[in-house]
Amino acid sequence: MTDSKAGPAIDPDAMEVAPGAEREVLEGWIPELASEEEIREALEQAFGYRGDITVTLKTGVRIEGYIFDRRSAPALHRAIVRIMPKDTLEKVSIPYSEIAGLAFTGRDTAAGKSWEAWVKKYKEKKAAGETNISGWTKAVRNQPHPAIN
Repeated sequence: MTDSKAGPAIDPDAMEVAPGAEREVLEGWIPELASEEEIREALEQAFGYRGDITVTLKTGVRIEGYIFDRRSAPALHRAIVRIMPKDTLEKVSIPYSEIAGLAFTGRDTAAGKSWEAWVKKYKEKKAAGETNISGWTKAVRNQPHPAIN
């Protein structure tokens, strides 16, 4: 069904493609945690990382898991990072001040899954003559979109 208010059909091949954000490769990184600023920066990077992190506490205890939350505060002993250890369902809160070491030990599950990679793969398939690679684009082209109208 067409809408009389719909504008011209959208050609995804002619659309502007904006570059994605550069991603730092963090997998395998063991940051230096010598200063308060380095601790905060490393934990901020760990929060954005989509793989497991190994946190070593000042007591020597190691916790490997996914960092799903962090709460910043002016004092390190009040700032916390929250982690889901990989072998349990519990959630652990760790004050920044108790962290002696940090290692990006798990595979980054978001690595290589960028818009640019998708567009490149799409264009390669199209150039190779593959069909049925743009089912969603045909559906989008044939339907009005509220943001366009």
